Amino acid sequence: MAQPVEALRNAFKIPELKQRMIFTLAMLAVYRIGAQIPTPGIDGVALAERVAGAGGLLGFYDLFTGGAFAQATIFALGIMPYISASIIMQLLTAVVPTLEKLSKEGEEGRKKITEYTRYGTIGLCMVQSIGMATLLQNYGEDVVPNPGFGFVLLCMITFTAGTTFLMWLGEQISERGVGNGISLIIFISIVSGAPTALGNLGRLVQAREIDILQVGILVIVLVCVTGFVVMMTQGQRRIPVQYPRQVKGRRVFAGARNYLPLRVNQAGVIPIIFSSSILMLPSMIGQALDMPMVANYFQQWQDGFLYNALYVGMIMFFCFFYTAITFNPVEVADNMKKYGGVVVGVRPGKATAEYLQHVMTRVTVVGAVFLSGVALLPQIAYHFLGIYDWHIASFFGGTSLLILVGVGLDTVRQIEQHLVMRNYEGFMKGRRVRGRRG
Repeated sequence: MAQPVEALRNAFKIPELKQRMIFTLAMLAVYRIGAQIPTPGIDGVALAERVAGAGGLLGFYDLFTGGAFAQATIFALGIMPYISASIIMQLLTAVVPTLEKLSKEGEEGRKKITEYTRYGTIGLCMVQSIGMATLLQNYGEDVVPNPGFGFVLLCMITFTAGTTFLMWLGEQISERGVGNGISLIIFISIVSGAPTALGNLGRLVQAREIDILQVGILVIVLVCVTGFVVMMTQGQRRIPVQYPRQVKGRRVFAGARNYLPLRVNQAGVIPIIFSSSILMLPSMIGQALDMPMVANYFQQWQDGFLYNALYVGMIMFFCFFYTAITFNPVEVADNMKKYGGVVVGVRPGKATAEYLQHVMTRVTVVGAVFLSGVALLPQIAYHFLGIYDWHIASFFGGTSLLILVGVGLDTVRQIEQHLVMRNYEGFMKGRRVRGRRG
């Protein structure tokens, strides 16, 4: 325990790192303040009662907005439209030749893709804000006293402006703060739900629905699950790559052996987000179109075996799909051959590509099974551990736990790099902290 505390003290001894950390905390505070500003024309109290304790898509979306969605504040859409636009742009880059060419043009190409991502974010915000305004109007006049075209237009302008501001805020944190700004905004949104979860847990104890022994078991389970997620998030399959001797002028450099790291969880949280969004879409469409029978049917369907089986199947499909897009064994093998690198025991060229494909497939199977198990943990906690509260169950796995672990590791890694550069001891004595990108 003394090592992390000492490392944190050293972090505040470095002026540049201290300024970055203070700037990051200040920007996150701005975000949390803005998440409390209500949108005109909506009764936030009445809406919160409708969404309170909800699972499904409403609870899932509200988790990533830090409660802003449940109260329909100016940040009700959160940063998720930007995440969706980024994922879509990344997928398009792999299949559209023009975008693929842009991605290989260095900094200028990346700036152009970022610009397209921003435009896509605004477009998604406008569509989602109209859908959300329609959904709010269907809740009745107790939530929206004055429905109509003016209310829809107001929601579209307010929610789009709110997400655009969050997008700018995240970019400022990435540039002038510590860590990835967009990821930290989602991180702080999830963490902001912890007081509500603890309060609900306390009420369950007072109501004697669960006892102290059960609480102790839940804490142990949570710690073990978090440790396992950390281990799998950092897990890699390291492929040994041998490089030949190089002669530069009169100097001869001995051949070096490096390692090509293949991450176990190559796809991150994207398969869970995609699968959840697709499977919960019918329920949300039914609510938006004011079709309670359809909405209730799909809401009840989400608790059944068929839904969970389909959920796991889609997660595994998207794991392989996203890995196939982001990892090209032929391109990796060609780059290794170009610089003289050889996988130990494998011929260069086509044989290397086939070997890498074979290894990546086996690693992805492990990662897909891991993601599927983590995705089902909140429902296991909800139904089998007796945690009949969505806020509490969401911390036992799923997207929230993966994001908390991944973003936490990335942020600690960046702080550690600043400390090591200035000859300070890092957070982990005797070893380096690896983030999600290794």
